[in-house]
Amino acid sequence: MAYLVDGNNFLGFAHPGQHRDPENRMALVRKLLAFRKFTGSRVSLIFDGRVSDDLDALAGGEEKFRVIQPPEGESADDVIRRLIDRQKDRRRLFVVSSDREIRSYAHKAGAQPLPCRDFAAMLKGALKERKTLKEMDKPEPRASAMELGLWLDVFGGKRR
Repeated sequence: MAYLVDGNNFLGFAHPGQHRDPENRMALVRKLLAFRKFTGSRVSLIFDGRVSDDLDALAGGEEKFRVIQPPEGESADDVIRRLIDRQKDRRRLFVVSSDREIRSYAHKAGAQPLPCRDFAAMLKGALKERKTLKEMDKPEPRASAMELGLWLDVFGGKRR
């Protein structure tokens, strides 16, 4: 599966009035990186305006994750449309945006439009599940020799 995320649109939903805040952008990149690793999906995050070098550095090195800045004179919507058109198997392409035009374009092209509200719930659930699985994978701490000796003294077991 692949996800095209309209970054400003999603942040406008998640943080109304603060969609250009660099901290919110960084937090979104971190969450999407974790989501990408957990689901194994490809994620393209498209922002209007200049993308800071910090975002590029944070996302750098991830093969299936990219942060895209539209070329001069283009909008994120233009880039999203072009990426939809380039996709060969659009049935497995999810376009995250609450912009009606973008969702309509995605639907007509055979991609899966996904409103920001629905993706936010999906993202939250995936990150929670990932955290739970990581907790379950933690090794059980072993008792030290001293702790074992104390337990044996208290409960009367034999020492080896």
